[in-house]
Amino acid sequence: MQNPDPVTETTADIPAICHTPDVAVTRTGRRIVLLIAVLTGFLTPFDGSAVNIALPAMGAEFHMDAISLSWIATAYLLAAALFLVPFGKIADIYGRKRILLYGIAVFTLSSFVMTMVPTTNLLIAVRILQGFGGAMIFGTSVAILTSVFPPGERGKALGIYTTAVYLGLTIGPFLGGLLTEYLGWRSIFFINVPIGIVACILILWRFEGEWAECAGERFDLLGSVIYACALIAVMYGLSIVPDATGIVLIAAGIIIGIIFVLYEMRIPMQVLNMQLLTKNRVFAFSNLAALINYSATYAVTFLLSLDLQFTKGFSPEYAGLILIVQPAVMAVLSPIAGRLSDRIDPQIVASAGMACTAFGLFLLAFLTESIPL
Repeated sequence: MQNPDPVTETTADIPAICHTPDVAVTRTGRRIVLLIAVLTGFLTPFDGSAVNIALPAMGAEFHMDAISLSWIATAYLLAAALFLVPFGKIADIYGRKRILLYGIAVFTLSSFVMTMVPTTNLLIAVRILQGFGGAMIFGTSVAILTSVFPPGERGKALGIYTTAVYLGLTIGPFLGGLLTEYLGWRSIFFINVPIGIVACILILWRFEGEWAECAGERFDLLGSVIYACALIAVMYGLSIVPDATGIVLIAAGIIIGIIFVLYEMRIPMQVLNMQLLTKNRVFAFSNLAALINYSATYAVTFLLSLDLQFTKGFSPEYAGLILIVQPAVMAVLSPIAGRLSDRIDPQIVASAGMACTAFGLFLLAFLTESIPL
């Protein structure tokens, strides 16, 4: 059964508070924008996947257990999740180019600081700062691409951007393992610095125009705070389960999340337009499916990195070479899946992909020391 037309559902009954600014960008300007998007699209996934392979080396230096190590990854992701929605709205109000520039600058500076951190607490604190910068990048780069490129060229531009993302995910484990083994884990963060500097220079020197679709709109600060409190409570609660405090925090986070939804539905200028979820069933369930999928699969990289190096005794370089398999397959098959979805109902293609993922996770549940590579 075909889903209802997503375009119709997206626009129906949703108030148009913002407007699309009329910004003319030359062909050269669009290429510069695409280059900046490619650099940022590579930068953040490379950092995340490379750091995962370096976790045992970090743990050895700072004498951290598995829970503490998980916070090196979680702190970054949590900060990005906390600020992604607010910064997306701030970018709509004050300008996407400006927020993208600030995000790259913060991410680059925090990456440089990561090369010198002396303690565990400071390490996690700087990872939070990286996530802060990453949220500004995530919330603006794709939005700028869709604003700059006309419909006839938009798919190609987004395809190039997605390739850069997968390239970062693919190279991250191997290059991260190589750098960790021969130059130390801190060298991973040096890679971010020149890329970030080049991106900032391009924005300041060659980036044409600005996009502020909701200029003059009041920012929903209270909604952003409620959203952040809900997410922090749930995430921290999950990290200390089965402790009773963890269960209480999760319950509190869910309640605060419900309060956030009710509050956002009652105000005119929302940090997150809830009608995108309540009025558009395709959009809502697509996001729910993505949430479930990434929740299930992201943990695999973290756990396998520890298993390959601690249990099987592989070097960071070799473990990274093994972990490159999943993103490499994704990079190869994504264009094919994209073309396939043009011929077959996309929900069938996506459902088949989810079934493959579930089966792979089921097999990994039986992983033991005796199972060959």
